[in-house]
Amino acid sequence: MAKIGVHVFLWIDEWTTKKGDFAIKKAAEIGFDLIEIPLQRPDEFDGIAHKKALQTAGIEATASLTLPERFHMTINPKGAIQYLTSVLQKLQDACGSYLCGCLAYTTGKFTNKPPTQEERQIVIDSLGEVALIAKKMGMSIGLEVVSRIDTYLYNTLADARETILAIGMENISLHADTYHMNLEEEGFYNPLLESADVLAYIHMSESHRGLIGTGTINWDEVFRGLKDAKYTGPLILESFTPLTPDFTAAFKLWRASKYTPNVLGRKGLEFLKEKATEYGL
Repeated sequence: MAKIGVHVFLWIDEWTTKKGDFAIKKAAEIGFDLIEIPLQRPDEFDGIAHKKALQTAGIEATASLTLPERFHMTINPKGAIQYLTSVLQKLQDACGSYLCGCLAYTTGKFTNKPPTQEERQIVIDSLGEVALIAKKMGMSIGLEVVSRIDTYLYNTLADARETILAIGMENISLHADTYHMNLEEEGFYNPLLESADVLAYIHMSESHRGLIGTGTINWDEVFRGLKDAKYTGPLILESFTPLTPDFTAAFKLWRASKYTPNVLGRKGLEFLKEKATEYGL
């Protein structure tokens, strides 16, 4: 069966050593195979300490991020490369080997125009350099596609696939997200199948960001697409619960979930296991 992971924002609003170790423990207790760490502030990340916590818990870790505004790749490619390199080094300290997310852009930053070919080429050149650095470290990276609400650069799997193929390195892949696909794609099955050659990571997130299976995502189409795409990557549960005013504002979660984080985690894991078994993932 595919490995099933969870984004730690289910339990915490930011990553600190104390909060991070708490989330690692909770994920392991519920039965997840891995956790996704928001490695947004590498200077504050204690990879060695978290490595020990992960080993004790018996689970693996990936990491994700959104580029800080000052490192938006089309404006500051050199700064973005330096920042992503520092993140890779910290993730390696924790024994993680896959960094994904919005690696090419800052969410919420717009030009009020469609992406230009020049902008896409900057991303190709810059992410290619990051991929080469990661390869030398024995690591891989994934480019996430999000909706027009968050960025103008990459809104469909096909757009990101084109950039990944242009980079042409085996250690850079596509990071999909069902929440964003629900807003941008013409269905789930065909986009997943058509990006099968580069797809390696997917966020399993409901249309309302809460308990999966209770919204409008066509989960049978998602799993049928993954099956026919011969997908072998992890399934990452991404359900959020408003925790603090800053977190609420960042994710536009204006109403509290009727479920506790632990219920969202347990029921979400059960749902993903049942569907993965049903579709032979």
